[in-house]
Amino acid sequence: MAKKTVDNNTPEEEKAPKEKVEEQPAEETAEEKTAEQTAEEKFVAELAAQKEAYMRLAAEYDNFRKRTIKEKGESFTNAKATVFADLLPVLDNFDRALSTEESSLEDFRKGVEMTHTQLTDVFKNYGVETFGEPGDQFDPNIHNAVMHVDDESLEANTVAEVFQKGYKINEKILRPAMVKVAN
Repeated sequence: MAKKTVDNNTPEEEKAPKEKVEEQPAEETAEEKTAEQTAEEKFVAELAAQKEAYMRLAAEYDNFRKRTIKEKGESFTNAKATVFADLLPVLDNFDRALSTEESSLEDFRKGVEMTHTQLTDVFKNYGVETFGEPGDQFDPNIHNAVMHVDDESLEANTVAEVFQKGYKINEKILRPAMVKVAN
């Protein structure tokens, strides 16, 4: 019977600690679940906040892009309007010259010279410069050589004659000068 008692006691002793072990993890699991839920809720809340911040940033960028395109278009339109407003007095002088039925050749020439001066002043106000004078050194970047001439009085690669002046604004070439070059 001692064996039975030992056998009976052993399983009871083994059962008791197992029950205690099972109860402790059950309590820890509940605490862990609460901690995990709290951590998960924090993570979800942080993720939602980051997503909202991203969406706001994306919307701000889209608005910025649209505003920039609109401002660029308006700026270009305003620049053109300013230039053409400054050219209107020149056009008015041409209209006056054409509407005059009787005038002397000298008066007509004087009017054309004044209009040319007025137009040149508008160009200067906007930073447009002319280039291409006889005697200049030929530069293929700013000159368009349409003719060559053998002229011993001029050095080689020197502009001999200008057919059309060149124009530039700052360093941007608007039109190269059309020239005759000495060989």
